[in-house]
Amino acid sequence: MPIAALLGLALVGLVGTSWFLNRDALRSAVEAQIRAVTGLELVVNGPIDVSVFPGSYVSFHDVGLKGADTTDPALQVDVLTANLRLLPLLLRRFEIADVMMLRPHIHVVRDSVGESNWTPFVETIAKTMTPGAENQVSFSEIRIQDGELNYEDGTNHISEQLGDIDLSLAWPSISRSFAATGQFDWRGERVDGSISASDFVALLSGDRSGLKARLASAPLKIAFDGTVANRTSLMMEGTATMDSPSLRNALRWMGQAPPGGGGGFGRFALKARANVVGGSVALTNVNVELDGNVAEGVMTYANNGRQTLQATLAAGNLDFTPYISTFRLLASGQRDWNRQLFDLSSLSSTDLDMRLSAAKVTVGPSKLGRTAFGANLRGGALALSVGEAQMYGGIAKGSFAIARSDAVADVRAQFQFTDVDLQACASELFGITKLSGRGNLNVSLTASGSSPFGLASSLDGTATLNGHDGAIAGFNVEQLLRRLEKRPLSGGGNFRSGSTPYDNLSISVKFADGVATADDIHVVSPAAKITLTGTASVPSREYDLKGVASLTSAAAGGTAFDLPFVIQGPWDDPLIFPDPESLIRRSPASAPLLDAVKDRKTRDAVRSVIERFTGGAARPAPDAAAGAPGNAPATAAENAKSN
Repeated sequence: MPIAALLGLALVGLVGTSWFLNRDALRSAVEAQIRAVTGLELVVNGPIDVSVFPGSYVSFHDVGLKGADTTDPALQVDVLTANLRLLPLLLRRFEIADVMMLRPHIHVVRDSVGESNWTPFVETIAKTMTPGAENQVSFSEIRIQDGELNYEDGTNHISEQLGDIDLSLAWPSISRSFAATGQFDWRGERVDGSISASDFVALLSGDRSGLKARLASAPLKIAFDGTVANRTSLMMEGTATMDSPSLRNALRWMGQAPPGGGGGFGRFALKARANVVGGSVALTNVNVELDGNVAEGVMTYANNGRQTLQATLAAGNLDFTPYISTFRLLASGQRDWNRQLFDLSSLSSTDLDMRLSAAKVTVGPSKLGRTAFGANLRGGALALSVGEAQMYGGIAKGSFAIARSDAVADVRAQFQFTDVDLQACASELFGITKLSGRGNLNVSLTASGSSPFGLASSLDGTATLNGHDGAIAGFNVEQLLRRLEKRPLSGGGNFRSGSTPYDNLSISVKFADGVATADDIHVVSPAAKITLTGTASVPSREYDLKGVASLTSAAAGGTAFDLPFVIQGPWDDPLIFPDPESLIRRSPASAPLLDAVKDRKTRDAVRSVIERFTGGAARPAPDAAAGAPGNAPATAAENAKSN
């Protein structure tokens, strides 16, 4: 009963207080506290609701908060509610417990020197948060519901908007910490975030404070755990992590242009020790994963008007296949170059300087061993350099450069392949599948075009190949020459079968406007040798070569045998056939016929050749028989019968 009586007495006193409370004094006291804490003028354009029981609060409708020197409010709130502490209220003291803002519209404008219209508020609240301050902050929590934030930075041409903000800001009076948790919408994605500072006063004053921050959304998750200071410029040091199911989508969501093409840049994760100074980020102890490729090293990122990324990384296994999967040199029919235009927009968005080494590298069908290479992208020009790569069973070195000129790519390539497998090298680089063996290849090429076909049509440069202990598939020169030496007109047979082994191979080619001219091609084996000259069209991917195949004197029984031949047709399946005139001349039966065609006076020789083909004996032709038109068919029939 005494307790009930006491509670009843308190209730009666509370109701009585609500009746006799000076509401104008309450409103003025709340306005004064908000002004003292924030340093902003409170402008109330709507009605004011005051309640003491059952809830103790003051609600201001259509409120604006602005600086003393500004006309546009930095903060507009549909309803600002200040909840009051109950016990001081009974004692006629008005103390705010917490503040709730419904549908606030926050406007942040940053000038050229880095100051904003919220700088006076930050400076004032830093003073009022200091222990022993004259206008000590009485409340320790602000809640924002259904808010909106507009940020404008005219110097860097940045304009951002955050919507549907539900946020809670708290700084417990018994500690120096600060915490903010909530959600907001940004660029069509819902973001869940939290931030906590171990020393809120130091954080507001720009001194060093512990900081933990986390932002989580569908495209990207970011977390930081370390320290922060902002005396003259922002400085952060700690552990940073990033995670994204698709780096391409995350870059697009953040307003960055993703790399051209649609391949790669999927699953991404990064963990590193971060050191942030102004707009520069230095990452050490980096562990980064992209599309299943894992690397370690150091990275540096700067955004001082232009984005710059520098990195030195080492990896075990790297697979670059996803990044070239959408880039096709050949069309779907594999007979023509791809005519689709290049997308070179990504070459101008970021500057890149990267050094990368790996134990194993995969690029499409190519398998590389230990590899060290660098990539430099600056001002729209990309340069790739391969210091040394274990490739095609040998060593590869060289450089590859692409310079952008509007929609046209200027390409320059210089490579040296030492003691490589020629079958794998020629097949993957040039689409030639008929060559095997080992050798050295030097390539120096330049081209300019807006598509692979355009590059092929403008190809200039040189290429040299020296091979040994291999074979050329498609025909067996030694067997063919031995057969044709004995029977030149025995029939062509199948010239496109077998292979020609060689001891040494030497090729020297010059490129001009997409046409490769071969002035010096030698193939030498113990039994035969081949020399070739002619051209090959790179745009049409066709051969037009002439050569001479020769049996050595030892293989031919002491007498050398030479056979001219022609190679024509597509690179992947050319036609190879001997020179018919040479075969006719080598035939004992047909050689006189060829001479007779050139000399009209040698009719007897022509007749003799015909009789040898038909099998009849050579007989003198009397004049009467020669003049009788009916005798010729009878002679032919007789010869056919005897044959």
